[in-house]
Amino acid sequence: MKTKVEERIIAPKEVIVGDPDAKVLIVEYGDYESAETAKIHDVMRELLGTYKGKIKYNFRHFPMTRVHQRSFKAAEAAIGAAQEGKFWEMHNVLLQHQRNLGTISLKGYAREVGVTSKSFLDDLMNSKFGWYVREDQSEAVDAGVIEVPAIFINGERFQGKPTTQNLSAAIDTALRSRKKAKQRA
Repeated sequence: MKTKVEERIIAPKEVIVGDPDAKVLIVEYGDYESAETAKIHDVMRELLGTYKGKIKYNFRHFPMTRVHQRSFKAAEAAIGAAQEGKFWEMHNVLLQHQRNLGTISLKGYAREVGVTSKSFLDDLMNSKFGWYVREDQSEAVDAGVIEVPAIFINGERFQGKPTTQNLSAAIDTALRSRKKAKQRA
């Protein structure tokens, strides 16, 4: 008798870009229909280049469903793409097409980024990854998030306008505090 093997799902908190050994972790909570989340996307890409080897970045989902009805399904689609190692590709496409995030469009974007799963649309329709979006939302609420984008640097909430200059200053501070802690040890 065959036993069904439990499928392991890659959760958003496991999808990190940048140097895995970097001393600074930036976590952003965002919404795929939020113009502000899209704006910060370019800033984050720039910072990943500038601080190559020094920072790592994790995007978490905080769909603001009262104003963005399609953001939750878009987050599920990103998690679905992550199961095939295509989270960041899907993430980029979703932010480029914020105004067109219907289910059929999401399936097309998945195909466009190289997702090959035959069950992608079924998984989306059946909310297979919905619990993972809810887990991100719950953790965000516990951290005091009420709007997006919300950024945390090494667990500390970033305050202020998330510009390249402001975030660079915060990253530099985090890097310095890591060096000081290392020297004391």
